[in-house]
Amino acid sequence: MINPDNADIESENRDNYDDLVGTIEASQGILALLIAVCDNSDFRDEIINRYEAELQPEIRPYRLKLARGEPSLRAAIAEVVKQDEYLQQGGKAVLTVTGTEQLFFLKLGAERSEQEIFFGYLQWTREGLREFPYPIVLWVTQQMLVNLSKKAPDFWSWRKGVFRFQSRKVGVVPSREIEDFHPFLKEDLPAEDESYLLPLEDLQQLIQHIERERGAKDPILVSLYASMGRIYYWRLQEGKDLGYQREQALAIEYFSKAIELEKELGLEADLATNLNNLAVLYKSQGRYSEAEPLYLQALELRKRLLGEDHPDVATSLNNLAVLYNSQGRYSESETLFLQALELRKRLLGEDHPYVATSLNNLASVYNKQGRYSEAEALLLQALELRKRLVGEDHPDVATSLNNLAVLYNSQGRYSESETLFLQALELRKRLLGEDHPDVATSLNNLAVLYKSQGRYSEAEPLFLQALELAERVLGVNHPNTVIFRKNLASLQAKMVET
Repeated sequence: MINPDNADIESENRDNYDDLVGTIEASQGILALLIAVCDNSDFRDEIINRYEAELQPEIRPYRLKLARGEPSLRAAIAEVVKQDEYLQQGGKAVLTVTGTEQLFFLKLGAERSEQEIFFGYLQWTREGLREFPYPIVLWVTQQMLVNLSKKAPDFWSWRKGVFRFQSRKVGVVPSREIEDFHPFLKEDLPAEDESYLLPLEDLQQLIQHIERERGAKDPILVSLYASMGRIYYWRLQEGKDLGYQREQALAIEYFSKAIELEKELGLEADLATNLNNLAVLYKSQGRYSEAEPLYLQALELRKRLLGEDHPDVATSLNNLAVLYNSQGRYSESETLFLQALELRKRLLGEDHPYVATSLNNLASVYNKQGRYSEAEALLLQALELRKRLVGEDHPDVATSLNNLAVLYNSQGRYSESETLFLQALELRKRLLGEDHPDVATSLNNLAVLYKSQGRYSEAEPLFLQALELAERVLGVNHPNTVIFRKNLASLQAKMVET
């Protein structure tokens, strides 16, 4: 199965899988309504494929997908049974039902939402299912599960089991992340303490509905476009995306739409923020020449609108410096980093996460310039500050560990470097998931260390893993991918020489 967030969740997934398979086997010849919960369609399909293969040939698997317009569970099952003689004769079988994840929660001008139609059918379905003596595995999302007991209590009372499967990668967003959308969500959202996740497709449909109803130039769309951009960017940073490049492209699309409308409507304050956000995404793609003018525009706007002494100005200075550092423009980068650091210390105080970020970033420039003692002092400050402010288990701490390890490797302090690289890699895998660009960076950096020590057989598989991950997640032409490919080629050339 897909590697979940941690060992505890992996164990829970395994236990729930065993319980599900056991219940299917024990429920032959009778109607058994089994509710399986998963917010990741790829993970769900992986589980389905696994239990279908495991149950055959004794138990024959059938898959059903609910129709969008009239999502009736009974109608879908009846159609399959009608066409299959084996089922009509009462053969051992399991019926797996998907498609509920595609049903919209929002009404969007209709009398009832697709989910309400589904729940309505479901509420009066129980007796009608008696004629089907099979275990029926109904796959739902967490959001649908929350509503299932409320909107279809009769069906819910017949459930024989609820089997939950968790994965980091999900196609939903917590309701707390969509504050800008709340005025348009006529449906009641549950209380904050409830586990509730809204499908991203619903938010996309809501935006399209507002575009149709109010027109594409309505000012309210600015905040909704920007909110969607932030949601997708947040998912990328947290390792929750269902396709890094696809969701990165969606983040860019929504920020671009926000910027275009802001320019047309003259909304300069919001424009600066979204120019910066779009530039961050371009920079992450290696599109440096496109990122720079956006950063410069955002900086100019912020200085003019907010004044020189403002935290947002410090953010713009920092981000522009990060770009210059990536381009090897170290002198320009250092000047801007120093300005950003001074501003942040003065405006936010010495004990602030942004100060730690500035210390870390300035140290990166010093390390590349060979100013190791200056870099080390800053990196140790940043690491201590981050541990104190955000805790030991945080991606920023992993970044600090990684950067300190890079420095120690540059100094030939290999033992210290290896320890820190391994810590950073473990943290990133656990906090961000196995398929995150930062994990690829950690794999590459550890491999570089092993190469510098002549540990070629240990370095090669790490370079291969880093390259495969980068090509898959970032693309074959991304600057990091290109670097990882060159590192691997250099190692393999050395291995041939020896």
